[in-house]
Amino acid sequence: MKIIIDVMGGDSPSEVVNGAIAAAQEHPELTVVLTGDEKMIRESITVEVPNIAIVGTSQVISNDESPTMAIKTKKDSSMVVALRMLSEDEDAIGMISTGSTGAVLTGASLIVGRIPGVYRPTLMSQLPTMNGGIVCITDSGANMDSRPEWLYQFAVMGSAYMRAVTGKDKPTVALLNVGTEDHKGNALIHETFPILKNSSLNFVGNMEARDTLTGKYDVVVCDGYDGNILLKGSEGAAKMVMKSLKAAIMGSFSAKIGYLFMKKAFNKLRHDMDYNNYGGAPFLGIKKPVVKSHGSSNAAAIKQSVNQLLKIKEGNVIDTIKKGIAEGAK
Repeated sequence: MKIIIDVMGGDSPSEVVNGAIAAAQEHPELTVVLTGDEKMIRESITVEVPNIAIVGTSQVISNDESPTMAIKTKKDSSMVVALRMLSEDEDAIGMISTGSTGAVLTGASLIVGRIPGVYRPTLMSQLPTMNGGIVCITDSGANMDSRPEWLYQFAVMGSAYMRAVTGKDKPTVALLNVGTEDHKGNALIHETFPILKNSSLNFVGNMEARDTLTGKYDVVVCDGYDGNILLKGSEGAAKMVMKSLKAAIMGSFSAKIGYLFMKKAFNKLRHDMDYNNYGGAPFLGIKKPVVKSHGSSNAAAIKQSVNQLLKIKEGNVIDTIKKGIAEGAK
């Protein structure tokens, strides 16, 4: 098995390499292929790792380029080479990139291709919940304007992913809305609700954004515009909580003393709220899994992204999505 990692495009290519090293050491049965500046990659590898391969490239796709134009013109970019390898190599089970989200989506769709019957790939992000689990938001930024049949497919793909990573046989699916009542929402929600309700999915109705992290729901379905706002709003609230806690602790001597007794609890909270511990956001609906990791991902996040791809493989997510899409088309 091979996993291909686009080293360039993010904020810290050396962190990407370090994460790849950690993943390769943990999974000796896996070959980790790194695409990018060969000189930089070799200088970043300071230990002997026999199951790492390097494919040198001469170009990088930046965040300020037109995704379609960049994919079509920069044939020797680390991203395009990685996607081409994913498409052509039967042993390749997935690809990771910290580069431009738009370019990764465009490249995955054009080079690797969509699963037959999938209208649009969905970017699926996950957040920690209050009960120690995770909730996935789909779509979280790939499709700003969506249609009811797209949202249904997002729900199918999100459910398949959550079955693989959590082991739940029937993940709960909810539709993001401004209220829980069936009659609430805009035209898109009104048209999507009956499709989900009459499907074989474990659809539990509408949900409000404030309940995203409660643990009541496994899959939150929405268009990419609302999903991206929900995701970034949740991340911003988490950062504010951590910053406020730190300020409160440092604000008095008694609070500092109290922190010493609560240190383990605070460290766990910090760990649970750190996106680096959850890997990246998979593009579901592509023939082979592609994970978009955060541009500022550290080594731990890259390692977790590798583990994500392995779970997708072990959980047979792609075949499950194919089956779900085919059944929905009948």
